[in-house]
Amino acid sequence: MKQGIGIIDSGVGGLTVAKEVLRQLPREAIYYFGDTARCPYGPRPAEEVRIFSWQMIEFLLKENIKALMIGCNTAAAVVLQEVSEQLDIPVIGVIEPGARTAIKETKTGQVAVIGTDGTIRSEAYAQALKKLNPQIQVTSLACPTLVPLVESGKLHDREGLEIVRGALQPLANETFDTLILGCTHYPLIAHFIQEVVGNGVKLISSAEEAARELSAVLSFRRMLANGGDTVNPDHRFFASGNSELFMSIAEEWLHIKVEAHQAILEKKGK
Repeated sequence: MKQGIGIIDSGVGGLTVAKEVLRQLPREAIYYFGDTARCPYGPRPAEEVRIFSWQMIEFLLKENIKALMIGCNTAAAVVLQEVSEQLDIPVIGVIEPGARTAIKETKTGQVAVIGTDGTIRSEAYAQALKKLNPQIQVTSLACPTLVPLVESGKLHDREGLEIVRGALQPLANETFDTLILGCTHYPLIAHFIQEVVGNGVKLISSAEEAARELSAVLSFRRMLANGGDTVNPDHRFFASGNSELFMSIAEEWLHIKVEAHQAILEKKGK
């Protein structure tokens, strides 16, 4: 039975990670779970995020995954270390790859981070950035209105631009040349974010670096799909909420035919 790359997210945001995996590792099958019924995770207590994350992980483990990507920044900030220690498969988060890219791209040493309440409260990005470069100046901002905007599917409405403008208003008087999109939902509205912050600011999506890290880990462990595997593998998509809305967003973003299954999570967790 072919093994896939598991990706979990609070909703559709992890599709930005899935898109990079599809681009960089086209022979790999993706098994994606979006917890759309309980999104967003950002305002939730850490223990609740932990329980929900384990429920998704346990679901995908039954689907025979060979690696796990925690596509949700909020979940990664809470459970990445614990999950890495407990699973015997590679586990990749999105925070450290994003921080490394920001350090590489900034010219001024001034980096801003936007994310959910939970991610910003955890200070995961600020700590990762400071660990790499203690001199880096970090400005963090929670943007709780942005995930609901993305989950609504209004990715091109002018109303969406105004929501983004309002969310980013506190950054108007801050100085930075690099902005980390500290939530995997945000690249889906990167066009709005870029318009608000201006073209002089480099936007960092950790999805590309996370997929590159996955590729390196699988290659090192000799776990990559081999040349005999099809270039069009059998991807599997699951959503705990409205599968039709999930499917429409996924097809628009991934540019592939997506059949999403509504899945009921077992009410348990570690």
